[in-house]
Amino acid sequence: MNWSDDLSEDGASEEEMLKVEDTEQESDQALYQGDSGGLSLDARRALVQLLAGPSLDGQRHSKLWPILIRDEMAIRSRLSELFLQLVIDRDLQVAFTRQAETGDLEVPRLLRRANLTFLDSILLLHLRQQLTQAEAHGDRAVVSTDEIIEFLGVYEQAGNTDRALFEKRIQASIEKIKKHSILRKIRSSEDRFEISPTLKLLFSAEEIQALTRVYQEMRGVEESPEQEEELASEEERQ
Repeated sequence: MNWSDDLSEDGASEEEMLKVEDTEQESDQALYQGDSGGLSLDARRALVQLLAGPSLDGQRHSKLWPILIRDEMAIRSRLSELFLQLVIDRDLQVAFTRQAETGDLEVPRLLRRANLTFLDSILLLHLRQQLTQAEAHGDRAVVSTDEIIEFLGVYEQAGNTDRALFEKRIQASIEKIKKHSILRKIRSSEDRFEISPTLKLLFSAEEIQALTRVYQEMRGVEESPEQEEELASEEERQ
């Protein structure tokens, strides 16, 4: 008796059985052979944008934003499996991911921490305050390269004889902030940028106040109680 002939006639071969098993594992949302994902194509695109970062917002990603809101719970579930938390501000139409607070549970970190220089930190704080002031007046938060250089110039070390090197460091800070999409270049302008509302979600009220005190002390300026109260109240409304 030819056993191979018998199997081919009366039963499925091992190769055919594996093909059937692979097909059964594919989900209803399968987009390609072997796909076992459960999200639709557009929801996957929203998920990828969140993972690629630094954010997903209604202005730059007008097609993905409504998908994110529609499939929020499913996308949150996928991110949770990676120990990530989804942060959404519906009013600002901004969303991004951050490492989940897992307490004493040791988990791998998918997101890398950005190393900020002294100038980076000061620039972020300045942009955050500019954003607050612009929104209070119903305006777009716009800054220029010259304005940033002028502001950061007060932090130049006394006795510095290499102004060109200091401005080079400022330009490096600006490029780093642009890379994270916090500064967005305005069309038809080479040196003017709009500050992304994402920045409102990156600093807590406590962090803003602490950083403000430190940097103003370095400038020899004491913050008035009125200024501190105004800053705190603005943060509490978020």
